[in-house]
Amino acid sequence: IPSYLSVQGNSESCREKQYVGFATLPNQVHRKSVKKGFDFTLMVAGESGIGKSTLVNSLFLTDLYKDRKLLNAEERINQTMEIIKHTVDIEEKGVKLKLTIVDTPGFGDAVNNNECWKTITDYIDQQFEQYFRDESGLNRKNIQDNRVHCCLYFIPPFGHGLRPVDVEFMKALHEKVNIIPLIAKADCLTPNEIKKLKDRIQEETDKFGIKVYQFPECDSDEDEEFKQLDKELKVSHTMINTVVEARGQRVRGRLYPWGIVEVENQSHCDFVKLKNMLIRSHMHDLKDVTCDVHYENYRAQCIQEMTRYKSVTNKAASCVS
Repeated sequence: IPSYLSVQGNSESCREKQYVGFATLPNQVHRKSVKKGFDFTLMVAGESGIGKSTLVNSLFLTDLYKDRKLLNAEERINQTMEIIKHTVDIEEKGVKLKLTIVDTPGFGDAVNNNECWKTITDYIDQQFEQYFRDESGLNRKNIQDNRVHCCLYFIPPFGHGLRPVDVEFMKALHEKVNIIPLIAKADCLTPNEIKKLKDRIQEETDKFGIKVYQFPECDSDEDEEFKQLDKELKVSHTMINTVVEARGQRVRGRLYPWGIVEVENQSHCDFVKLKNMLIRSHMHDLKDVTCDVHYENYRAQCIQEMTRYKSVTNKAASCVS
C-alpha cells in the first residue's frame, strides 16, 4: 500500500508541474465582473397605451412607472415628443445590474408624425458623442456607458403590416441601435392572424432593407435552440397583462369571459422567449454589437470628419502664409 500511495503522489505531483494555471482565467474574469457590476440601457418606443410600461415591469419584475401620470385625449394632442430615463439598481444572486429604461412618450401620437423619430435619433447620437468624448479624455477609468443597447419597437396589431411611420422610424435607427420589433396586444388576434402579420412584417423589413437585431452565429449543435429562437423572434408578439387568478394560482395575464390568456404561456405569446433572449442569453451580445458595430461606425465617422476638418484648416493656413 505505501508503494501505491507513493506512485499516486508522484503522478499528482507530475500533473501539478504540468499545470500552468491559465484555465482559471474565466473564474478571474467572472469575479472581477461581478464585483464591478453590469449596466444595460433599453429603449422602448411606440404610441401611447400600447403596453410598453407593462412589458418592462414584467420583464424585470419591478415597477418603474408608479409615479406616471396618464394624459387625457386633449393633453395628448398638445404633447410633444420627449425622452424620459428611468434608472433602477437590481440585484440577483449577488450580481448587480444598473438598468436604464429610456421611454419615448408622445411618439406617434401627433396628427402629423413627420420626423417624430428625430428626437430619438438625436438622443442616441448624443450618448455616442458623450462616450466618444469620455473615451478620448484623460481620465478613462470610470466611463459611464449610457449608450442605448437595444430598442424594443412596438407595432400596433391593427392593420396589415408596417405603417409608413414604422418603416421610417426603423430605417432612421437600424444603423444606430439593435432593433427588436414587437407586435403589441397580440391577444387581440387569432394565432393564424398573428402568423400572417409576423410574416408580412418580416417581408416588409426585408423589402425596405431594415436591419433588425440578428442573433450571433452558432458554432455547435448544442446551440440549436438559439437558431430556433432567431427564427421565432425576428418579430415577437406580446400582450398587456395584470395579475389574475387561474386554477387557484396567481398568474400574469388577461381575463376574458371565455378564459384567461397567460403571458408566461409560450403557446399564448412570445414573452418568455423574449425575456430569455433579452436577459438570460443575449444581453451581453446586444452590448457587444452596440460597442463593436454601431458605436464603431459612429466613431469612424467622427474621426473622418475631424481629419477632413484638420486637412481643410491646414490648407487654408498654408494659403494664407
